[in-house]
Amino acid sequence: MEKNKIALVTGGSRGLGKNAALKIAAKGIDVIITYQSKKQEAEDTVAEILKLGVKAEALRLNVADNNSFDAFFEDLHSSLKTTFDADKFDFLVNNAGIGVYAPYAETTEQQFDALVNIHFKGAFFLTQKALALLNDGAGIINVSSGLARFATPGHSAYAAMKGAMETLTKYQAQELGARGIRSNIIAPGAIETDFGAGMVRDNEQVNAAIASHTALGRAGLPDDIGGVVAFLCTEDARWITAQRIEISGGMFL
Repeated sequence: MEKNKIALVTGGSRGLGKNAALKIAAKGIDVIITYQSKKQEAEDTVAEILKLGVKAEALRLNVADNNSFDAFFEDLHSSLKTTFDADKFDFLVNNAGIGVYAPYAETTEQQFDALVNIHFKGAFFLTQKALALLNDGAGIINVSSGLARFATPGHSAYAAMKGAMETLTKYQAQELGARGIRSNIIAPGAIETDFGAGMVRDNEQVNAAIASHTALGRAGLPDDIGGVVAFLCTEDARWITAQRIEISGGMFL
């Protein structure tokens, strides 16, 4: 019997990452999620994934701390063997992230460093270190934002990191293509989650403003995003690489 493929979703215990993990699992792919501090939340997500009939595990990872990556990959290698009876995995979803809202003129170096460490440096080197454990023919799915295409004040540093990830995605696709590894990046629009203190979800004025600037007339939901990530983890997406796929319902067209 052929083994399931395996996906690793960073920050997969909540929000978009959780939705993506569940949608990936629904396609018969085993899932490893990472969490930073909320272990119970991660274990609850694993329980939901297991109900879909695939294997799952949660591992702790601080994407902002590159010095922790070697220990994380030791844990991952052990988990692959014991839980999944595998040596390598097939899909890496670089989803973990934080939001910082600050006007450009007021953005601090501390805020900038926090964003670059998680959204760019962390994803850059985590993926680099993951190459040894990724199967040939694997897929990398990075996460950008609509904010890298259109400019809304208060997101300059965050959006700049996402722009960097969009460029990196093309280089990954080019340089890893010899191994059959695909790299793509999704760019969600404004989504109703707890991200950014739940501003889109909980602030009616913000939500209404977003809806008014969106072709499909509403803010996005996690369910609008996870299925696209899951699709990129399937054989149907085998000829897609180096692409930026915006999932925004048509924001600021």
